[in-house]
Amino acid sequence: MREIIVLAFVSLDGVMQAPGGPEEDPSGGFRYGGWMFPYSDTFLGEEMGRQMSMPYDLLLGRKTYEIFSAYWPLVDPAKEPLAGGLNRAHKYVVSTTLEKSLWDNSTIIRSDAVAEIHRLKEGNGPVLQVHGSGKLVQTLLKNDLVDQLWLKIFPLTLGPGKRLFAEGTIPAAFRLERSGVSPNGVIVASYRREGAVRTGSFAG
Repeated sequence: MREIIVLAFVSLDGVMQAPGGPEEDPSGGFRYGGWMFPYSDTFLGEEMGRQMSMPYDLLLGRKTYEIFSAYWPLVDPAKEPLAGGLNRAHKYVVSTTLEKSLWDNSTIIRSDAVAEIHRLKEGNGPVLQVHGSGKLVQTLLKNDLVDQLWLKIFPLTLGPGKRLFAEGTIPAAFRLERSGVSPNGVIVASYRREGAVRTGSFAG
């Protein structure tokens, strides 16, 4: 059984849209693309290196796949250690509109994505890491396919924008497995799916 791990940069109010640059995803009139960069530091770089040093495959939505495929194959792994793992990983991209592979070792999932992702989880292989891919994340959450959430929570609010926990969110409990805080105030928190939501009362 393979695990699906969602890695996300997210604001305090839950926005995950376009952390990487102004032109990454301006859809909906989003004006704050690149919001994570003022908070980047060695701590975050080392954390990303640790999380991506394991064997993994990638499960991506079309937009993130296109952004990654236009950048990472051109990066020298000697200068950017993350490039080697990303380029070696098998990429599963969920899209009904992508006509051809844009990156080596890619498989396009064109139909019945939920059934195909279930099949991937039940097979053999490394973990499946999901980066960005907001629409795909909603599908994964809705169908209870996320095993872990590896979040970087930034000390700012962004207002309108695509959210990590949006229309796909279902009631679900998670257990905190690892946490830390960067010098710039970014909370790094890793959660594992753990059963149903429990309730109680302060009443006697």
